[in-house]
Amino acid sequence: MARPEMPSPLRSPRLPADTTTDFEVCVLRACGITDQGRIRPTNEDCFAIDERLNLLVIADGMGGHNAGEVAARLAVDAVVDAVAAGTGQRPFGDDPSLSRVGNLLRTAVLLANARIRAAAVASSACAGMGTTIVAAIACGGRLSVAHVGDSRLYLLGPAGLRQLTADDSWMASELARDPSADPWVLQHHPMRHALTNVVSGRAGTAVHVIEEALSGGELILLTTDGVHGSVDAPRLEQLLREHDALPDLVAEVIRTALTHGSRDNCTAVAGRYQRETV
Repeated sequence: MARPEMPSPLRSPRLPADTTTDFEVCVLRACGITDQGRIRPTNEDCFAIDERLNLLVIADGMGGHNAGEVAARLAVDAVVDAVAAGTGQRPFGDDPSLSRVGNLLRTAVLLANARIRAAAVASSACAGMGTTIVAAIACGGRLSVAHVGDSRLYLLGPAGLRQLTADDSWMASELARDPSADPWVLQHHPMRHALTNVVSGRAGTAVHVIEEALSGGELILLTTDGVHGSVDAPRLEQLLREHDALPDLVAEVIRTALTHGSRDNCTAVAGRYQRETV
């Protein structure tokens, strides 16, 4: 199992969060682990925790040879670069329903899409590659999330554990179209893992953005499908409640996925948000 990343507390009052004041400090302690798993010959998952930006990112690549690994790394790096650049030009315009941070994340993922397109055009080995992505910023009493694909973000707060992202998958689309459909039947359908939306350089990539108020003390969990495909939400919530130390938490999430028979790369990133006034 890969060693966990244990960065220092994430503090970023310079992010363009609408509700942050000069007297408020955002604190997000975070940790992540990625594991190749027991079946896959390579690890096409990737994640980043940026201590300057209150930023968590996770991606699960796909493509021939090592192109999935390339796509995931390109996307994660592009998002970190775009967020670090801050409130510069918006080549894709803004959504007036979103905060400045929400629009920043949306732009970052669309720039990642463009970077993957450029790489695919430049090298035939990268043609057809793509990746899922979830990028989250927790600051100023708000969680902003941008996602594409079936990697997930869960939030544990006073109301319990909630999955904030909705999978861009054939199975999720079928359940949305027909809520009465039998999930057991869908789980055994040959198309169940097919993705309907990925970061792949295509013009039609849809970036979903979700924003939630945070009061402080919430736990944020990002996972690739190697984890949540083997560990259901009740078990994830149990693990989140059982482990106060984030390195222990993410290690146990990965261990549980592997012991439950995961056949994919497994990645988990967990962060605890605190909102402090000074």
